[in-house]
Amino acid sequence: MFDIMVVDDNLNTCKLLKALLVRAGYNVLVAHDGEEALELLDRKHTDLIVLDVMMPNMDGFEFAEILRAGGMNTPIIMVTAKDTAADKRKGFISGTDDYVVKPVDEEELLLRIAALLRRAKIVNEKRLCVGGTVFDFEALSVTCNGKTETLPQKEFLLIYKLLSSPGKIHTRRQLMDELWDMESDTDERTVDVHINRLRDRFRSNNDFVIETVRGLGYKAVCGGDVK
Repeated sequence: MFDIMVVDDNLNTCKLLKALLVRAGYNVLVAHDGEEALELLDRKHTDLIVLDVMMPNMDGFEFAEILRAGGMNTPIIMVTAKDTAADKRKGFISGTDDYVVKPVDEEELLLRIAALLRRAKIVNEKRLCVGGTVFDFEALSVTCNGKTETLPQKEFLLIYKLLSSPGKIHTRRQLMDELWDMESDTDERTVDVHINRLRDRFRSNNDFVIETVRGLGYKAVCGGDVK
């Protein structure tokens, strides 16, 4: 069973989120600001953090920055009413993995939590198996039909990202923000170039394909769903 920490200064929000997560089968810890959450993390194992932004003593941005600066990679979902592009950008730069805007859609939150926990497990194991194709995160390599090759870093991270959540649509902007320097001048066409290179590289691979979702972005399709 996974352990999830809810960090929010609103008592009613904490009660609602705790009830939702307990019903979904998670163990839940509650903290009411960033300082209390850091103290809890010293004593309790946590698999994922659901984090509010606007809190006394230490807000969500500062908490995430401290966590990442200390080398802790626990997945973080920020849940907040601050929904501008600048707010989201600040959240991702500070170290959050996902962003949910209030009022929270409960089903969406549970799906995002499950997806993050699944990806965290894959990264911790450092290997991703898709049919007969094996991706090694440490070596940036892929093995298929007994042949192993090392991929350029951005190509590897891009295909690994898509295959870690098959069927999920990733926008070009999301991929740029996560895999490229957000301060760089590189535009979203860079994603298209790397996608085309990956399609050429894996053209004969029957374990997965990368599909374009018109107007949105890309998704990986695996196994029996490959056409």
